Amino acid sequence: MKKIHLLLLFTFAFVNVNAQKVDRSKFITDSLDAYMNRALTNWRVPGAAICIVKDGKIVLQKGYGIKELGVMNKVDQNTLFMIGSNTKAFTATALAMLQAEKKLSLDDQVTKYIPEFKLENQAAGQMTIIKDLLCHRLGFRTFQGDFTFYNSNLARYEIIKKMGEMKATYPFRTKWGYTNAAFLTAGEIIPRVTGKQWEVYLKESIFAPLGMSNTIALTTEMPKALNRTVAHTLVDGRLQAIPYVNLDNMAPAGAISSSAADMGKWMMALLNDGKVGSKQVIPAAAIAATRQPQNFVNSTEQLNGETGFSLYGLGWFIQEYGGHRLIMHTGGVSGYVSSVTLVPDQKLGIVILTNTDQNELYDTLRWDLLDAYFKNKNYHYNDTYLNYNKRNTAQFEASDKRMRDTTLMNKKPELSVNNYTGKYINNLYGSVEITRGDNGNDLEARFEHHPKMFARMQPLGGNRFYVTFSDPVFGKAIFPFRVKDGKVTGMRVKVADFVEQDAYEFRKVN
Repeated sequence: MKKIHLLLLFTFAFVNVNAQKVDRSKFITDSLDAYMNRALTNWRVPGAAICIVKDGKIVLQKGYGIKELGVMNKVDQNTLFMIGSNTKAFTATALAMLQAEKKLSLDDQVTKYIPEFKLENQAAGQMTIIKDLLCHRLGFRTFQGDFTFYNSNLARYEIIKKMGEMKATYPFRTKWGYTNAAFLTAGEIIPRVTGKQWEVYLKESIFAPLGMSNTIALTTEMPKALNRTVAHTLVDGRLQAIPYVNLDNMAPAGAISSSAADMGKWMMALLNDGKVGSKQVIPAAAIAATRQPQNFVNSTEQLNGETGFSLYGLGWFIQEYGGHRLIMHTGGVSGYVSSVTLVPDQKLGIVILTNTDQNELYDTLRWDLLDAYFKNKNYHYNDTYLNYNKRNTAQFEASDKRMRDTTLMNKKPELSVNNYTGKYINNLYGSVEITRGDNGNDLEARFEHHPKMFARMQPLGGNRFYVTFSDPVFGKAIFPFRVKDGKVTGMRVKVADFVEQDAYEFRKVN
């Protein structure tokens, strides 16, 4: 089943803006609680929090459900959730603030501040400007390299170096491809300019002035917080708590944790040209800079059969809906998905936080709320997407069952199991060590840059193994081995699309 990613899932859903206008203005006051209680059950979400701001006022700021499965500790408006890629708007805004203060230009070359920055295409590396990092136009495929980087033991400087070793899929600046390592690189410009680490600069320049007193910048701070949710995912159809992901090595791309109340303060400032009362916290020019379209993302089929499009600014998606311009983003990390939506011409902001990574409530609710505010026909996004999800889940479970049933047949691999053991190398990732497992012809994989993770490998016959990662976010897969003249020469490694969509080719070295 395709999970929602770190760092990305956008459902580009559109409606017929000429549909019959229906007054649904009482949806929030009369129906939302019932909607949420039903949705939490149907999507199997332990807890959620919502904040809606309109015309400079808080319309709704509320928690639903519980912080942790099996523990009756209720979510409130101050409860922390990881917000994943909604971090990117903070990073882009911080850099735009430095531009407004004339400490840098977003058109500056990256090498001006990070001389060691390189791309595999040397000329492209020299030409890369800060905007290129903040709008995903380096030529990489979406999520390219994230298996190497996500929840790994690599330091920030090592990730930047390894990004320079990745071969771009497309020519420089010709295609949009969501690149988390690029946002890390952009964030690392901040200490080169200010002398303060990204996380310190955000706390001092954005969080504190906006009164976001509960918001934290690093994932390692989350376990220390008193009022926090626990991360959850589905494993073999069962909802369970999972450990917090550590993304501090990629913090500017997705490490912030926040609450409905604090995110409300963020939205209020962004919808008020950066002001809190009479105080200008964020320069209006900085906000405007992040909302300038930089890239065409894609065109999609609308629900009514018409076509639409989405653009990307700096840390924000931009699209039209119901005759209004939306500034929006989503975020997904292990155990969490969320969304932030701004409608500047309506002074409307919506944030939705959830503590499981396998739901689409964070996305469908925003569209149902927008329909209510825009007095559109009710297209019942939640019900429609829930039906899609059930079908997709059933297909995945049937496929997974076939694989598990095959492993129960105890099929022997083509070669003696010892032939598959040894060390395998991928130039980007590094090494994977394959050893004998505890059961018959099973194998076990250990990963150089994910030392806490392993994968159980069960034979499917031939040279194929069914793989279950100990970290459920990395999913399940089939690893095929390459064999030439009766000798194993390599294997293909694939993790869940939630982490990275591309496979890695490893060569056997011993």
